[in-house]
Amino acid sequence: MKFITGILIPCLGSILIFSSCSDKKEKKEIKKTATELVLDKNVIKIKESLKSLKAVDSFPRNVKKGKTNWDLVGVQDWCSGFWPGVVWYAYEHSKDSTLLKGAEDFTAPLQQIAYQTADNHDIGFMVYCSYGNGYRLTKNEAYKTVMLAAADSLATLFNPKVGTICSWPGNEEFGYNTIIDNMMNLELLFWASKNGGNKELYTIAESHANVSMKNLVRPDYSIFHVTRYNEETGEFIEGKTHQGYADDSMWARGQGWGIYGFAISFRETGNKEFLETSEKLADHFLERLPEDSIPYWDFDDPKIPNVPKDASAAAVAACGMLELATLTESEELKAKYFNAGKTLVEKLASKEYLSGDQNQALLLHSTGHLPNNSEIDIPIIYADYYFMEALLRLKKAEVKK
Repeated sequence: MKFITGILIPCLGSILIFSSCSDKKEKKEIKKTATELVLDKNVIKIKESLKSLKAVDSFPRNVKKGKTNWDLVGVQDWCSGFWPGVVWYAYEHSKDSTLLKGAEDFTAPLQQIAYQTADNHDIGFMVYCSYGNGYRLTKNEAYKTVMLAAADSLATLFNPKVGTICSWPGNEEFGYNTIIDNMMNLELLFWASKNGGNKELYTIAESHANVSMKNLVRPDYSIFHVTRYNEETGEFIEGKTHQGYADDSMWARGQGWGIYGFAISFRETGNKEFLETSEKLADHFLERLPEDSIPYWDFDDPKIPNVPKDASAAAVAACGMLELATLTESEELKAKYFNAGKTLVEKLASKEYLSGDQNQALLLHSTGHLPNNSEIDIPIIYADYYFMEALLRLKKAEVKK
């Protein structure tokens, strides 16, 4: 009897422990936040897309109307870094080894970007979104080497007379130009200057931000897409548009680039003028949002509301707002920008904007270049990238709370 009792008691104990563990697991699953649940679903979808992509040097860019699968582009496309970045973000949330391998596989082909002659500012998007996230998550020293080389390459586009990086060298329409998107690529230079790279990279990035703040930002805190300069004298010539409705209109994604880019520049330099600029750009963006909180492609298109939305602009702005919430000193403003960023993410995570089973992308309704009749009201990869980033930012903030 003692033998039997000795067996039964441990067995009962095991059952109780198992049951207790099971109960705890169920309770833990119940406690998942809405943010985590969206991330979980996104991870499943990203893994499914990963299975269908056979060539690691071909990257998702968009899903055309009536199609279900990603259209792919090569390494040299300015959007090539966003897909590996999406997979890195999915890995960050899930710690899934399949996603880690996928992120590594799709990152590797982009190495060549760091070692070729720079011909546009997008080196930052291409390398920092891929190798940058990879290095942040793995501390792979080989990734760091590529990033430092990419920063040096990007810096070759700097003109000290103008004080900025030339965004599109050799552009016949604009001549020497600097675009608002370029603010996002300063992060690579700031990072490199603090991680073993040339200290001059910091000076270049800071100068670019200062000149952009002076000339790209209008008095009402809307933004020009493009500024033109005399490359011999450094003189500012004029502000123009390329992807917006008009030279004096407020292109939605450009406003998002500005909010986020100047927030990053403040974080890296401590220059409060950058913080104030980012805050005022954010305030102007929020003041002009339509009722559903997702901007139209350009705030000044006279055909509103019968024009496309831009989910990508909302995703970029959400990241900028959530970054601002960590930087501003006022508790009131911290709450304002955090709640604004969260609202944008929640709207993007609604049935109106999630693609569900319609196609391989995460988000619907982005607009790339309407004046060029390109990528209008379709899924675009950079919308998914910044959506994933914003979700992860929210997740981390909610854990801290």
